[in-house]
Amino acid sequence: MTPEKRLEALRKLVAEKPGDPFARYSLAMTYRTSGRSEEAVAEFQEIARLHPDYLPTYLMLGQALEALGRAPEAVRVYEAGMAVASRTGEQHARQKLGEALESLRAQGV
Repeated sequence: MTPEKRLEALRKLVAEKPGDPFARYSLAMTYRTSGRSEEAVAEFQEIARLHPDYLPTYLMLGQALEALGRAPEAVRVYEAGMAVASRTGEQHARQKLGEALESLRAQGV
């Protein structure tokens, strides 16, 4: 399947199942791997808005923001993700988000 056909199929899936965070996450990841970072960020932000406890979103959103040179926004996303991970008891996710955050802070962000 070509990347464009995959995107088309995922957009259709999201339209059919707007409440499914994994469908939108798959679309966001496909945008990201296709180099369509702004569209990936928009999808990740929508997941965070609709499904704030969907933890994989925070690391991927932060990384996408970093790739776009939007490090201060990435810091806020990592911090928000860490708060969710702490609240939900997801220590591995909290650790990964903390590592990403510390990396930016070491760069002076």
